Amino acid sequence: MLYYLLYPLHTEITFFNVFRYITFRTIYATVTALLLTLILGPPVIAKLRTINFGQYIREDGPATHRSKEGTPTAGGVLLIFSIFISTLLWADIANRYIWIVLFAFISMGVIGFLDDWKKIKGKNAKGITARQKIILQTVVASVIAIYLYQQPNWSTQLSFPFFKNVLPDLGILYLVFAVLVIVGCSDAVNLTDGLDGLAIGLVLIVSATYLLFSYISGNVRIADYLQIQYVAGCGELSVFCGALLGASMGFLWYNAYPAEVFMGDVGSLALGGSIGTVAVITKHEILLALVGGIFVVEALSVILQVGSFKLRGKRIFQMAPLHHHFELKGLSEPKIIVRFWIAGTVLALLAMSTLKLR
Repeated sequence: MLYYLLYPLHTEITFFNVFRYITFRTIYATVTALLLTLILGPPVIAKLRTINFGQYIREDGPATHRSKEGTPTAGGVLLIFSIFISTLLWADIANRYIWIVLFAFISMGVIGFLDDWKKIKGKNAKGITARQKIILQTVVASVIAIYLYQQPNWSTQLSFPFFKNVLPDLGILYLVFAVLVIVGCSDAVNLTDGLDGLAIGLVLIVSATYLLFSYISGNVRIADYLQIQYVAGCGELSVFCGALLGASMGFLWYNAYPAEVFMGDVGSLALGGSIGTVAVITKHEILLALVGGIFVVEALSVILQVGSFKLRGKRIFQMAPLHHHFELKGLSEPKIIVRFWIAGTVLALLAMSTLKLR
């Protein structure tokens, strides 16, 4: 919005020329989202307490989590507001990719809010059913995939890390693949959100990485030099990723152990869905499995646990997702969180290194 309001003034005041640069607007989107989250955090947390929007803990979870019962949840509304406002202020609002990502962000957030609301209303840890959630997520992801597929010159090729000449074309099957990426990422972040600050810290790392990917994929010269797929206009997603980065830092201020507020499904589904959408648009879908490797491992631990119990009647882990397994092994919550962050940072660095190792 500020781009259209202030950049035209550059002919009279040269300072306003800076608004043409994505890097400048990304920096200030990050700062704006950070400040909004920090400033609005206390009143939002207080309001959630006032309306008794407290977390209900699953009865089969670690005993140490019982003390967290009643901690304000659905704090993801704070993330959604801060990121949405910051993006509108600093991004080029005529860019279609911005609106696609915001659509994914808000829509997944609404699904998550319905889940949180049902948990609060039912006074238990069970929200909408898994089937209902998957159906709603799939509808949202399908709308995004179909829209992108219909865009002129949209590529249905996949890029693989380390292999610059391996570009399989999925054709119409790309629709299914894109839906799986978006829904899978949304659910993976949701499953990881089980310890104080764990998920939001990892989202911070992933958003910083995709800020870089968005910028280089939208810059024709850099994309050509690195031999990656160029997507005209996707560089503007750097601004959204910057807002995501800033809001994540601000939310971590209140969500760090011991958490004053939880993001709830309204936050985790929205964050995961938007990250998956950014990965699809920037044509770095496969790399998402590496950048968000911790999310992938957490989701796989649940799949393996359920599959093993149904097929063999035995569990692989003491409890899934994986972070609960380590808790029951005796590791303290802060130690698990920080170690997962370290692993997430290493995976992100490895993903960035693939840009040159092609």
